[in-house]
Amino acid sequence: MSRSLRDFSRIVVKIGSALLVEQGELKRSWLNALIADVVKLSDAGAEVLLVSSGSIALGRGILGLPGGPLKLEESQAAAAAGQIALAQAYADALGAHGKKAGQILLTLGDTEERRRYLNARATIGTLLKLGAVPIINENDSVATSEIRYGDNDRLAARVATMASADCLVLLSDIDGLYTAPPQQNPDAVFLPEVPRITHEIESMAGSAGSELSRGGMKTKIDAGKIATAAGTSMVITSGKELNPLQRLDQGARGTWFPALSSPASARKAWIGGHLEPRGEIRLDAGAVKAMTSGKSLLPAGVTSISGSFSRGDAVTLLNPEGRIIGRGLIAYDADEAQLIAGRNSREIEAIVGYPGRAEMIHRDDLVLELPALE
Repeated sequence: MSRSLRDFSRIVVKIGSALLVEQGELKRSWLNALIADVVKLSDAGAEVLLVSSGSIALGRGILGLPGGPLKLEESQAAAAAGQIALAQAYADALGAHGKKAGQILLTLGDTEERRRYLNARATIGTLLKLGAVPIINENDSVATSEIRYGDNDRLAARVATMASADCLVLLSDIDGLYTAPPQQNPDAVFLPEVPRITHEIESMAGSAGSELSRGGMKTKIDAGKIATAAGTSMVITSGKELNPLQRLDQGARGTWFPALSSPASARKAWIGGHLEPRGEIRLDAGAVKAMTSGKSLLPAGVTSISGSFSRGDAVTLLNPEGRIIGRGLIAYDADEAQLIAGRNSREIEAIVGYPGRAEMIHRDDLVLELPALE
């Protein structure tokens, strides 16, 4: 597998609190160097998303909260104050290079519930299309311990799969995975690549490394399982020095976890085999022909709809003869789909009362059984 970030087209970079904030203050020189790396990758043709910790650590300093564990309401208040400063710092750093930032705050439900997942995925995709750099964090100001990730390693892996990224970079205070925690065991051996995450690999993970870090090697291995299964390669590398992404490309140490498939094929497999269809959509011959050439399903090509489904549910697709030709994730609830079936996409807003998506099923959310089309 490639170990150069320049060979990936969509990269998610996770930044830990300890790298970005020190004693309640933002490490601006480190952030500016990181953004310079991001801009270089962007100028070379890659799309980059940042999953950034730091709002609580920064807000702690802004609000003058003491060191040590915080109560839930103190953490939420710190996040509320810190998130403003953090977002502004990213916007300023990117703005110095003529780039735009777009902030997205997610909770566990946004990546686990299909309806909200599709909304978040669409927002990320639109920001990237418009040339902005998405800055993503868990919404710590409202999330409680019961409805949160609690670490940004697994959140970053979910974001990577949501965005169909082909690479996830976890910037850490350690330069990769060792056979044992190197701070405790001088005989620990560094692992440059992990072809597959086994029970033995999982047992090598230690605990959290600093007061600011809620994660640790365990959450990074958990992130690796999520990412690689969804077609995203992952690397754990040190972010302690300036320009960590450039350093990685120049051969700095890191542990690589190769993807087990491509993001597109992993997503298609998930849609095709792991979701229970909630309805059926019958198509005309023109729609079938358009989809076989790689296009999305538009409402105009739909002749009938059956079933009870919600936006984001899987539905079965039928050709004019009633034969199953595939399945996809529907962009409308069943009642709205009924109203716009057979109509031009330009009529959607007048029919449903809001400017909905032009596609009933986007091509990225579509899996065709090609033999059935012959």
